[in-house]
Amino acid sequence: MKQQIKLLVLAVAFAGNIPLGFGQQSNKVIEDFKPSSVNQSEKEYPQVNSEGRVRVQISAPEANKVQLDIGAVKYDLVKDENGVWTGESAPQDVGFHYYQLNIDGASVPDPGSLYFYGASRWGSGIEIPAKDDEFYSLKNLPHGEVRENIYYSKTNDALRRCFIYTPPGYQENLEKRYPVLYLQHGGGENETGWSSQGHANLIMDNLIAEGKSEPFIIVMDNGTWRMPENSPSADRSKGTWPPEGWAGNFMNTLLNDIIPMVDAKFRTIPDANHRAMAGLSMGGMQTRIVTLAHPEVFSYVGMFSGGSISPEDIEKFPAFKDEIKTLFISYGSSELENRRSGFGGDPKANTQALAEKGLDTHFYVSPNTAHEWQSWRRSLYEFAPLLFKN
Repeated sequence: MKQQIKLLVLAVAFAGNIPLGFGQQSNKVIEDFKPSSVNQSEKEYPQVNSEGRVRVQISAPEANKVQLDIGAVKYDLVKDENGVWTGESAPQDVGFHYYQLNIDGASVPDPGSLYFYGASRWGSGIEIPAKDDEFYSLKNLPHGEVRENIYYSKTNDALRRCFIYTPPGYQENLEKRYPVLYLQHGGGENETGWSSQGHANLIMDNLIAEGKSEPFIIVMDNGTWRMPENSPSADRSKGTWPPEGWAGNFMNTLLNDIIPMVDAKFRTIPDANHRAMAGLSMGGMQTRIVTLAHPEVFSYVGMFSGGSISPEDIEKFPAFKDEIKTLFISYGSSELENRRSGFGGDPKANTQALAEKGLDTHFYVSPNTAHEWQSWRRSLYEFAPLLFKN
């Protein structure tokens, strides 16, 4: 009878997806874990297996409870007789993910991983191998450079920092001039995101080497914003367009400081036909606001998981249709499947409607990903070959 009850409890746990202890979980997972590709030097943990599970381990003998916090879910770790805690997550989507450890209620970085800026903090990150990771892999081919660039912003009366990618050959042919893509990060991230988490430089190096993209400069600046306490609402129905404090300050910084600085310091082709703007999530929303308000500055627009341009937008900002050569909208497939309000209407329908009005539009869906870096890496890979072809 005791054995029957035990089997019944296990059956209910499996059927209801009730988390079991670490020892029981180990019997279910594939034990082919390997150290993550973004671990600190010579660190064995965290690890990833072929299912995409993340296993972590940390020594904390005095702790009472330790958890792995990843993908908005917390997983309990189990302590051994030496005070070492070990445990793993459920399978994660391929690509990059932020995570942290929770030790007796305190959220801390994992000392085994490299640190990345996301969720408005420096913290741990992990890479789940993807079958299509070749397009952002490091290969033996000509590489560009990512430069840290510090400049003074009159708009903010402050020193700021951006990262600038120059393509292979930039240093060798000093007569050649280049188009520019202004590429923005998402909320809670900063100017390090696209080169660190996004591998924008490697994506471009590989595309250029394969002859799939024109070489161009990429400028990655900090678009982080904080709404002033007494700021007018960002609701366009109340006449505050562009919304003050949300994207307005960054738009002024971009137009009055960043673009003039880049055109003065780098060998750009300083006109709208050779200038593009794109961004992910918050950066996509900023791209939307900036390019609708100033289509005379850019010719190419990309919005990755950051809304879309609607026919109503074109009616209010008709110059957008006249000035913009290409509009690219993208999402992860899981985002569209679970779409909620906030997209500004159906992004696919909006994009198709603009195509019917004569605008060159592209709608891309990243398979089997959500609001995450693998969606945005793939989006840049699809977007870049569309730029500056003429």
